[in-house]
Amino acid sequence: MTSRDALRPRGPNLSSLCAVSEGERSAPTEAVFQRMISIERKRTERSRMPFLLMLLDAGSGHSAENNGKVLGDIVSVLLASTRETDVTGWYKDHSIVGVMFTELVIDESNSILRTMLARVTSALRAKLSLEQFNQIRICTHLFPDDWDHDLPQQPSNPALYPDLIKRNNAKKFFSDIKRMMDIVGSVIALILSAPVFLAVAMAVKMSSSGPVFFQQQRVGQYGKLFTFLKFRSMYVDNDPDVHKDYVKRLIVGKGQQQTSNRSGGGFYKLTNDDRVTRVGAFLRRTSLDEVPQFINVLKGDMSLVGPRPPIPYEVEHYDLWHRRRLLEAKPGISGLWQVNGRSRVAFDEMVRLDLRYAKTWSPWLDIKILLRTPLAVLLGEGAY
Repeated sequence: MTSRDALRPRGPNLSSLCAVSEGERSAPTEAVFQRMISIERKRTERSRMPFLLMLLDAGSGHSAENNGKVLGDIVSVLLASTRETDVTGWYKDHSIVGVMFTELVIDESNSILRTMLARVTSALRAKLSLEQFNQIRICTHLFPDDWDHDLPQQPSNPALYPDLIKRNNAKKFFSDIKRMMDIVGSVIALILSAPVFLAVAMAVKMSSSGPVFFQQQRVGQYGKLFTFLKFRSMYVDNDPDVHKDYVKRLIVGKGQQQTSNRSGGGFYKLTNDDRVTRVGAFLRRTSLDEVPQFINVLKGDMSLVGPRPPIPYEVEHYDLWHRRRLLEAKPGISGLWQVNGRSRVAFDEMVRLDLRYAKTWSPWLDIKILLRTPLAVLLGEGAY
């Protein structure tokens, strides 16, 4: 029994199934139920009280009438046997029933999963025949889901984000345009910057021993890891603990705002870092160290516009709501953060800008951000 098996739509197109009710409770339709999942995720982000999403699929091994009856019985049983604060509805209309057990107090996740599964199966056995019960596939999904970056697969669970999947499907045409812009833009940028690319590579190689490129694992959309490219701006074999400690303090809101000599404002950035070479300091101020990321864009790991991709040890300190910046948009070279102050913006505000971009994204917004990016680079806003 797998999540993918349980998520595959099956069964008849019986509109009457959506009206199943038990007493004063009724099962919301797919659109409403998936919206409720989105709201429950955000509630959990604030309360830190997990919820369990259980999906029940009646399968396709029997007649449409039989499947319809089984699905209706499943909904009735769940409505009658769950708390009023739990929500039973159609995860997929006419094929998959979902129930959210909300505001759970969990000491051990496997224990709560076993308890909830035993409760539901016991109620179903009392209502259904053995043949009907045996045709049901049940899978469970706990939110917050695990984000273990030691594993090669993506850590986010698609079953918990049906609203994001639906939104992405609705914007597929615009997404194709965005990808075409990324390919054309990155190819043009790499061709035009070829002389600069060569000059910077030579400067990096001559200034200190080590490779020209700095390669690092970064976290992309949906938590997928990829190899991030930059021109090397630090000495090799440096100690990352300094940056790890600074990033931790920045994310939890304890980062100190440094005073800028350029505009008199403050900025959040690790400065006076003796790991940075003299050439590297210049590359960072001018953002020339970012040029190799056009290769990442061409490969599809990044976009021209989007949130900046974090390092895995940064994500370890994320609050739950911070994770949304990795789920709702592909990472980019430029973005609202870069053209609205860059390092002058506190971390929480940066995340809000990323989420605003993901919510309001369009090809025209990307064009406007790209047009503002050269000026932000020339002014060196927040680049240190």
